[in-house]
Amino acid sequence: MPPPKKQALIIGAGFAGLSAASFLAQKGWQVTVIEKHNMPGGRARKFEAQGFTFDMGPSWYWMPDVFEKYFEKFGKNVSDYYQLKRLDPSYRVYFDKTHWDMPANYDELKDLLESVEPGAANALDQFMDEAKYKYDVGVGKLVHKPGQSLFEFIDWEVIKGVFKLDIFKSMKKHVAHFFKHPYIKAIMEFPVLFLGALPEHTPALYSLMNYADIKGGTWYPEKGMYSIVNGMYQVALDLGVKFYFGEEVRHIEVVNGTAKYVRTIKKIGNEQKEHHFDVIVGAGDYHHIETKLLDTKYQSYDQKYWDSRLMAPSSILYYVGLNKKLEGVLHHNLFFDTDFGVHGKEIYTNPAWPKDPLFYASVPSVTDPTVSPVGQENLFLLIPIAAGLKGDSEEVRDEYFNKIIARMEQRWGQSISDSIVYKKSFAVSDFISEYHSFKGNAYGLANTLMQTAILKPSCKSKKINNLYYTGQLTVPGPGVPPSLISGEVVAELVNKTHKN
Repeated sequence: MPPPKKQALIIGAGFAGLSAASFLAQKGWQVTVIEKHNMPGGRARKFEAQGFTFDMGPSWYWMPDVFEKYFEKFGKNVSDYYQLKRLDPSYRVYFDKTHWDMPANYDELKDLLESVEPGAANALDQFMDEAKYKYDVGVGKLVHKPGQSLFEFIDWEVIKGVFKLDIFKSMKKHVAHFFKHPYIKAIMEFPVLFLGALPEHTPALYSLMNYADIKGGTWYPEKGMYSIVNGMYQVALDLGVKFYFGEEVRHIEVVNGTAKYVRTIKKIGNEQKEHHFDVIVGAGDYHHIETKLLDTKYQSYDQKYWDSRLMAPSSILYYVGLNKKLEGVLHHNLFFDTDFGVHGKEIYTNPAWPKDPLFYASVPSVTDPTVSPVGQENLFLLIPIAAGLKGDSEEVRDEYFNKIIARMEQRWGQSISDSIVYKKSFAVSDFISEYHSFKGNAYGLANTLMQTAILKPSCKSKKINNLYYTGQLTVPGPGVPPSLISGEVVAELVNKTHKN
């Protein structure tokens, strides 16, 4: 008889958890996933109300090559699970007195930049050549390192290109070297906001995000971002992964430095259970797992460490249904019509509720009629705010909602507030209650130089020999594609360490 399969338990069925589960199952492990919600997806869940279907979290589909490679590793294609449509224009940016539609065609983009800054077209070519190198090395190699040792980065291509990677220059200085026009600089700096830090604190390595944006393109998966979750979930099921939904881990029992089992409680009926395993992977909030599920002596990082981390922002989110169609709007809209210098300080330097915030508006029903009733519109609105803010209340949320709706009505030249038939908000207290999110952050740990690679919280526990972590608070960092890679990296490390 063949020996029994090794048992792996995953806490959380978000992107990183689904990825880790599938890669471990592919390597011959018996995998169990425990998820507190009643569906997979984590922060990328969806919900339906009054005929509208809302993606709850991520709404940008960048780096299509990462998704394609993910499914190919299981003998599948993205098209087996959902169809993609490239958006053109990619998105619209509202400035103080004008707006730019960002063309998907590269030559058209060069013409746009050249029209406001002579020489910007050639500068973009140079900028993008460097960004492509960073993308090829960064996404092709660096993000696949588990961050356990500096020796992982002893790679000739990485070493010889260390200065081309611009690790020690800030994104803000890098962009300013190529462009002078404030609107161009704002657009080139915008993608790193997905990484959760100001451009002046983000390594210029991350101009690879500009390559992802401009060359890789902005796409939309048919029926919404939850289609990705569905595809990953189906892959996991096909590999024999077992899922327990509506069940939450309350404690990890450790004996002599080895995690032995977890105690869980089911939402319905409060039934308590125990799950035993050989290895456990925490794909939920790292801080919560460390500080709430483990005894103090087994925690790798104390509270002082966590409080010293620079967190990516939290957000106020609004899910809105309108009983009419809007005229002339795009799918993705960035409202950069106020001073980001002020708003940025309110997020990172002196955390406070913003006085006049930048915000993002998505109208997926412009692209996909299935997400709203016929003749109606689906809106997803996001205001970035500092993690850890106190005073989250319905009154505060309503105040900001009314502010940004008024700005949208002014810029779009049409009424919105009198056509709202559905509205739901989600902010700091919800990120904490729904996801145990540290300080209510929305994106994880900011990708600053001092929080990159081996300087992130380790994906392997320092105190427990069979406890690992995956997701946005560990390597490689925040975002959907990095979360897919994070699960793969951790699965590889687990299998390498514990396969015998």
